[in-house]
Amino acid sequence: MIHLSKATKKKIAYFSLFLLLLLFWFSLPKPLFQNPYSTILLDQHGKLLQAQIAADGQWRFKEENQVPEKFAKAIICFEDKRFFYHPGIDPMALGRAIYLNIRHAKILSGGSTLSMQVIRLSRNKERTFFQKFIELFLTLRLEIGYSKQEILTMYANHAPFGGNVVGLQTAAWRYFGRSAEQLSWGEAASLAVLPNSPALVRPDRNRNLLLEKRNRLLDQMKEQGILDEQTCQLSKQEPIPDKPLPIPDHAHNLLASLQMGYLGKQNLQAKMNTTIDFNLQERVNDILENHHITLKSNGINNAAALVMDVETGNVKVYVGNVNHPEDPEIESYVDMVPAKRSPGSTLKPLLYAAMLQDGLILPKSLLADIPTQVAGYTPQNFDLHFDGAVAADKALARSLNIPAVRMLQKYRYERFYYLLRQLGIKNLNKGAGHYGLSLILGGGENSMWEISGVYASLARMLNHYGSNSGGYNPEDLHPPLVLAKEKQETEANLATDLNTHFLLNAGAVYNTFEAMQELVRPGEEQLWNQFYSSKRIAWKTGTSFGFRDGWAIGITPKNVVCVWVGNADGEGRPGLTGINTAAPIMFDIFKLLPATAWFPMPYDDMKYTPICHQSGNLPSANCLQIDTIWSVKTQSTAPMCYYHQMIHTDLKQRFRVSSDCESPSNMKHISWFVLPPAMEWYYKNHDPNYSTLPPWRADCEGSNLQNVMEMIYPKKSTQIYIPVELDGSTGKCVFEVAHRNKQVRIFWHLDEKYMGSTKEFHQLGLNPSIGKHTLVLVDENGERLEQTFEVIKK
Repeated sequence: MIHLSKATKKKIAYFSLFLLLLLFWFSLPKPLFQNPYSTILLDQHGKLLQAQIAADGQWRFKEENQVPEKFAKAIICFEDKRFFYHPGIDPMALGRAIYLNIRHAKILSGGSTLSMQVIRLSRNKERTFFQKFIELFLTLRLEIGYSKQEILTMYANHAPFGGNVVGLQTAAWRYFGRSAEQLSWGEAASLAVLPNSPALVRPDRNRNLLLEKRNRLLDQMKEQGILDEQTCQLSKQEPIPDKPLPIPDHAHNLLASLQMGYLGKQNLQAKMNTTIDFNLQERVNDILENHHITLKSNGINNAAALVMDVETGNVKVYVGNVNHPEDPEIESYVDMVPAKRSPGSTLKPLLYAAMLQDGLILPKSLLADIPTQVAGYTPQNFDLHFDGAVAADKALARSLNIPAVRMLQKYRYERFYYLLRQLGIKNLNKGAGHYGLSLILGGGENSMWEISGVYASLARMLNHYGSNSGGYNPEDLHPPLVLAKEKQETEANLATDLNTHFLLNAGAVYNTFEAMQELVRPGEEQLWNQFYSSKRIAWKTGTSFGFRDGWAIGITPKNVVCVWVGNADGEGRPGLTGINTAAPIMFDIFKLLPATAWFPMPYDDMKYTPICHQSGNLPSANCLQIDTIWSVKTQSTAPMCYYHQMIHTDLKQRFRVSSDCESPSNMKHISWFVLPPAMEWYYKNHDPNYSTLPPWRADCEGSNLQNVMEMIYPKKSTQIYIPVELDGSTGKCVFEVAHRNKQVRIFWHLDEKYMGSTKEFHQLGLNPSIGKHTLVLVDENGERLEQTFEVIKK
């Protein structure tokens, strides 16, 4: 036997005590509870928007705030009256439990405190005598490491309330449809008695016993002075809920899209506060539901809406789809806000602004609206008509496709593609050449999320331009924000001189928004619609090819509203156009938003510009009627008017003459607005005030150097394909030419072979063989036009 000295025994005792203290201190795991939590989304004021069940199949909400007063008083009164006075173990309660259990020879009371129940809930082990001893040990450690309020919160978060309902907040929503903070005394008492035996007593099981226990607790609270007599009696009259209620689902697509990363990289947590305005969200949900009833009758199943606050970029409303999970055909689970869809014409304002900024056009510049073919690509206006010439701002307001394509051809689609990427449209994941000129007509795929973010950023920049003393803040350009307190970093690839330049400067954006705010206009669907509103809104609609997507986006200094309508599976429907389906929803949403003043004019980036009244370009010496407009400051690249020409006529202005056939003293020298033949051919049918050039006097024909004919189709060196008819015969291709004199006769020759003549309507159906051909046109005055083209195989 080993004999130890007293000093050694003392050291061993101290060391053992140290180990016990060390074991005691580190006995509690951190975090105490390892259970997964439900993921919940709250609005900007803490109201529940949406929740997702926890990974273990339980509804378990994480709540870090202090337990609501009513439930705290009710649960303490029912479970642990001396909770704030004992060290985790209540000797009086234990003694009472032992006495009652021995006296009645069965277990009537457990004597557990709320602190002891927290330990038991965290361990979830079989309760043997040894395990109960360990729980007492851990309870004391819990009391040392946590405050009473923290312990009460842990209990409220993890107490069972029947079925798969865990935690106070979960129970409040499942049984009463509101948060725990909004519970009445009767409701708080009902929940307080549930954790005692949740498997036996709950709203859908043993309801009478639950009612009896609830009322008994209310009487106890009255006896302790927590409730007065009247409150106690009124609380007893409150009904017990029948069955668990569904968890609120006011933004049913948002949570899934956040988790999938569709809205960009986000800091995801079990409980997330969003920027959503609950009341506005509900009202927009109602608007979409009302319109859905009508749209569904036309086989249009889906609609989505996004409302943003311009100043912060916060998303105030996020409706990813109509909510009809009971109907699988509607596919409500598909979130259309981040979905990649054809944007139709919604990118046209960005091209318009870019052209203004570069000085390639002025707001009123005339653009050609004539049959156009570029490398085999033939754009068409929605109504299949041509105006000949149209002002740039009107072309944008009316969403004409041909002027937009011709603008992009001039600006170059590679530059526009790069601009879109810089602005934040990242869904264009193929090279610029893949999209080509179709990019401006919805040939790419974009999302509501990205497009709304771009327009909100431009509006924000315009709002801040004056306060920034004519400078630009790079942080004004950022995607939408939907999680509260979310910080966005400036994109690393933005230009370094954004303090003096923006991707689209203030003047160009202001002119663009001015063009977009016209309330009465023919939309891209050529339907003359009038939207009466006291609010100034810059808005644009879009319709994708095949009537698959209807878009509407509206911008004010305070808000951006984006609406999409269509079918999630991509099915097109007749009448599915932006102006008919999405625009009415957008304007209904704007009715919910307060009216605001219009954007301040960015004077430092604009100048008072003289323009030709008819061409909209900078006036030349021949322009007689001059207007002035506010336009973006540009270099000397702004286009000059080249449509006005000085012509010479006889004194009666009936015929053109020249010095070869008339004395200058018998001439009148007149500035005449002259469009190219193809533009003139269509323009004069739309503008009755347009005057064609007077004809040459008979004795002056030799002086006619004016180009009088222009080929409309095919253009020079065009490749065309002529399809086979249903009966197997080769079809015909309709060739068309414009002539200044409608009454003149034109003679057609194909490969030196006479094919026929036309008068007034200069169209002729021809059936050329495969290969290269030369078409020669000669009018009755001897004017000649030669055009080459090629017919190709399929």
